[in-house]
Amino acid sequence: MKLGIMQPYFLPYLGYFSLIKHTDQWVVFDTVQYIRHGWIERNRILKPADGWQYISIPLQKHHRNTLIKDIKIRDEDWRARIFAQLNHYKKAPYFYSTIKVLEDCFNISTNDITLLNVHVLKQICKYLNINFNYQIFSEMNLSIVFVKAPGDWALNISKACHADTYINPPGGMDIFDSQAFKNAGIKLEFLSTNLTPYSQYRKTFEPGLSIIDVMMFNSVDEINNMLNNYQLISG
Repeated sequence: MKLGIMQPYFLPYLGYFSLIKHTDQWVVFDTVQYIRHGWIERNRILKPADGWQYISIPLQKHHRNTLIKDIKIRDEDWRARIFAQLNHYKKAPYFYSTIKVLEDCFNISTNDITLLNVHVLKQICKYLNINFNYQIFSEMNLSIVFVKAPGDWALNISKACHADTYINPPGGMDIFDSQAFKNAGIKLEFLSTNLTPYSQYRKTFEPGLSIIDVMMFNSVDEINNMLNNYQLISG
């Protein structure tokens, strides 16, 4: 069984969904400290002219040591603001289908950022015909061996889930002890997505934006071809 573990990002980029597609089980890792201005409550889309801008979820005030699972959404009309920020995409070929998916994404009554983001991931995976077999870590009641280093979380969760392969994005390669994975009989791999440019109806391509930007300009089949354009690097 191939396992992926990631924090619950908000409308993440293409590589996040590529990792979901090419793993068998997904753990939503919500028991670590929330990092302010990360990807939990915001992501990037195109600006009307050049460059990019953030779309974001407003959060309630919290202590700096608050865990992701305890982060709450502030009570204000953030949905309308995000849809207004997307109006300039109207000439994109898949604008209306993408807006429909977003309406489904935001059609949840919760002030819990983890539950919102998981619901968003579910709806986008449904649209892309991707199997999203997930569990939320704080609800799993796993017996985890004491964690000594950041990379031990993935190793110990993989052991508890009886995974034979753990796959991570390439950005975190240096935190993992590859020998420890080998000793546990778990294959360690890193999935590097080839983020090829697509037409954004402007001269300069803005890479690494939210999946929403990809969906605006590409069909489901085209997006799945992008998700399948990756390399696996052995750890």
